[in-house]
Amino acid sequence: MTFDHAEPEDGDTVASPAKILVPEEVAEAVRTLIRWAGDDPAREGLLDTPARVARAWREYCQGYADDPARHLSRVFEEVGGYDEIVLLKDIPFQSHCEHHMAPIIGKAHIAYLPKDHVVGISKLARVLHAFARRLQVQERLTAQVADCIWEHLDPVGVAVVIEASHACMTARGVRTPGVTMVTSRMMGVFRDDDRSRKEVLALMGIAAA
Repeated sequence: MTFDHAEPEDGDTVASPAKILVPEEVAEAVRTLIRWAGDDPAREGLLDTPARVARAWREYCQGYADDPARHLSRVFEEVGGYDEIVLLKDIPFQSHCEHHMAPIIGKAHIAYLPKDHVVGISKLARVLHAFARRLQVQERLTAQVADCIWEHLDPVGVAVVIEASHACMTARGVRTPGVTMVTSRMMGVFRDDDRSRKEVLALMGIAAA
């Protein structure tokens, strides 16, 4: 893959998709899929589709070129003694399942209980997107986000809850729309202390069992 050498914007990890040169073997792979699906890749409406699909997938999977930990490298200690829960809720994200390469669309709630420092709130969303922009399963995505925050922020507790719809279930197979999958990972005080777990779930708007 060849890239334009323009500097990426903050948070971007690959060149603009329009600047990516698509190798012929990648384009031919898309043409093969089009033929196998029953259409003609040589017809007018599909002539540019192979390059568009290739560039789209490079964008969908740009998380492979992003190190999530780098977003947590800068912390702030002057927080006026704040030692309560920090929560970023309803973070929208898109991913693709590794089994059918179908879209996963949902939202995440990410919380942590700081020990002596905090991180910029946008960085929590960037950690999520760095992992989501890869071929994924929701369970692993949830664990990866929580583990990354736990390891690199050294908080008292971490709580990650993800709610998502999977096109591999809604648009094919069992074809059951309107279904949401919920996964969670609790670490530290949110796992060990029932009151703390209920508190963070209440802040997320989720009823605790």
